[in-house]
Amino acid sequence: MKIGLVHKRLDLRGGTERDLYQTAEGLRDLGHEVHLFCSEYGVSAPPGTVGHVIPVLPLGRTLRLWSFSWLAPSTIKSHQCDIVVGFGRLLSQDVLRSGGGTHRGFLLRMGQQRGAARKLWQTMSPYHQSLLQIEKRQFSDRRLQRIIAVSDEVRQDIEANYPIAADKITVLYNGVDQKRFHPSRRPAMREVLRARWNVPRTARLVLFVGSGFARKGLDRLIAIWHRSSLSEIYLLVAGDDARLGYYKNWAQSVAGERIIFVGRQDDIENYYACADLLALPALQEAFGNVVLESLASGVPVVVGREVGAAAILTGCLRGGVVEDASDPNQLEAGILSMLEQGAQPGFREAARRLGEAYSWDSHFHRFQALLKEVVYRPSASCVS
Repeated sequence: MKIGLVHKRLDLRGGTERDLYQTAEGLRDLGHEVHLFCSEYGVSAPPGTVGHVIPVLPLGRTLRLWSFSWLAPSTIKSHQCDIVVGFGRLLSQDVLRSGGGTHRGFLLRMGQQRGAARKLWQTMSPYHQSLLQIEKRQFSDRRLQRIIAVSDEVRQDIEANYPIAADKITVLYNGVDQKRFHPSRRPAMREVLRARWNVPRTARLVLFVGSGFARKGLDRLIAIWHRSSLSEIYLLVAGDDARLGYYKNWAQSVAGERIIFVGRQDDIENYYACADLLALPALQEAFGNVVLESLASGVPVVVGREVGAAAILTGCLRGGVVEDASDPNQLEAGILSMLEQGAQPGFREAARRLGEAYSWDSHFHRFQALLKEVVYRPSASCVS
């Protein structure tokens, strides 16, 4: 098949951008002709695929958003792909891969969390209102044949906010690179990274990975790190945020040197190797690739119920799901419990076994099967 994959940006940083890159590689390796359509390229298109630039108006994010949504379909049409898969906000595509849920659902959750001022700002924001308009047209587009949701959480979010038939949505969990993220890194990297960031070698260490700290739940962690039960536990924050200075000052006032900001790390696999636990008490997280990365590394996790990947946690690892991560007491109890259990023999092995159940190879074969079902369905016609 000649497959078009569409998103505003291709990069190896950021969940959707990285998923786009890996999907291009995976479908290429299955023998398909893969074309990427993006307005920005943080990295080159993967070898063996073709990258195309979608022109956009460079005057503010709202105009960039609209110009990409309007101009992308005409550019894609000229290349006559058999099927077009959108990874973001696009007015028209055959298959939509929804990696973050709906923007409508996100705004509703943010309004509930932040109150009347946040709701008013959302209502007045041209950018957020534009996203809502594009999203509404996207889900009502007659061309749209299937939706790939990265978790049950995303599926439920879509069904709650738009009139989409249930049989039009397929849940397809992401995979994880099981060689890159592996427990074998732990003996070599644990001491090296702890020494680099001044973490005592015997201290318990919780890892937070992600950018956009408020949505990922870092506020919830910092707010409890002064508690006596956590007084000897370190928190390592890998990621970035527009308000990084604010978070650093707040963390310093709460826990001194026990909360450490290390920024984005290209070798993030080594940071899992030095940690005892991953914490992701997100307000909203469609799936959470970091959960699979942590499990594959043999590191247990604590996640909020709102995190899509919470659904895959089974057995002893299910105890890492915090029913209400906004409750400081529940979050504290979850972290302490999983740190204690994670030190028991066999617990890390259980995490690794669960991580091994989610391979990219299996993911891409299922992805391919879904695309073939759309392209070769009896009523299929040429993509227009």
